[in-house]
Amino acid sequence: MHIVMLVCIAITVAVLLAFMGKVTTYETIASAKEKQGKTVTVIAKLDTATLYYDPAKNPNYLTFEAIDTLGDRMKVAYYYEKPYDMEKSERVVLKGKMENGIFEIKKKDGILVKCPSKYKDDMEAAKKNLETTAN
Repeated sequence: MHIVMLVCIAITVAVLLAFMGKVTTYETIASAKEKQGKTVTVIAKLDTATLYYDPAKNPNYLTFEAIDTLGDRMKVAYYYEKPYDMEKSERVVLKGKMENGIFEIKKKDGILVKCPSKYKDDMEAAKKNLETTAN
């Protein structure tokens, strides 16, 4: 009985360790710069004034600057077409590597665009509805 329990515990620990390898932590721009050449994930705000995308010259090249919550900036190069409505996003999740001072994203799913809350207007309507119901 004890041997079976020890085997079950060992299997449980092995499964937990396997899942721990897939856990993603978010870095700041400063910590991403310290981890040159290592894949990291950063949440930042897009500086739309620095956005450069010319599909006539190269449809698979986009550059912009990103700003994290601490105010640090970094230049980002993305080697795929520009995500739809990227300029309207509140935040972007960037997964890539710092290479020579530029955060390079070489995977298609390396940018996740966080859209403005589509429920913002609905929340206002719900609040008004709640107030009229309470009265």
